[in-house]
Amino acid sequence: WTVVVSVVDDGANLVYLGRMDNTQIGSVEVSIQKARTAVSFKRPTKAFEDMIAGGRTALLGLPGAVPIEGGLPLIVNGQIVGAIGISGATSQQDGVVAKAGADAVQAQ
Repeated sequence: WTVVVSVVDDGANLVYLGRMDNTQIGSVEVSIQKARTAVSFKRPTKAFEDMIAGGRTALLGLPGAVPIEGGLPLIVNGQIVGAIGISGATSQQDGVVAKAGADAVQAQ
C-alpha cells in the first residue's frame, strides 16, 4: 500500500500530513477531506458510505462530506480532539489503517 495520512484538530485544521513515496497525488486531498468529514460530522466516514450504499443518495449533496471509508474521529477521554483520514488503498484498507492510527492516539 502507498497511502496518505492526514490528521486534523477539532476545528478541522490540518495538523499533520504524511505521504508515502509514489502515492498518487489525488490521495492527498481525499485524505484531508476524509479527516475533515469525520471531525465535522462527528462520525466515521464509513457511516456515510453505508448510508449511500443503502440508497440514501441525497447525502451526496452534503457540502464537505466525503462518503468513503477511511476517516475516523479521534476521541480522548470521551471528547473528539480531531480526526484521521487515510487515502491511497482500497476503502476497506484505508479504514483498517485509520483504525490503527485512531487506536494508537486513544491509547495515549
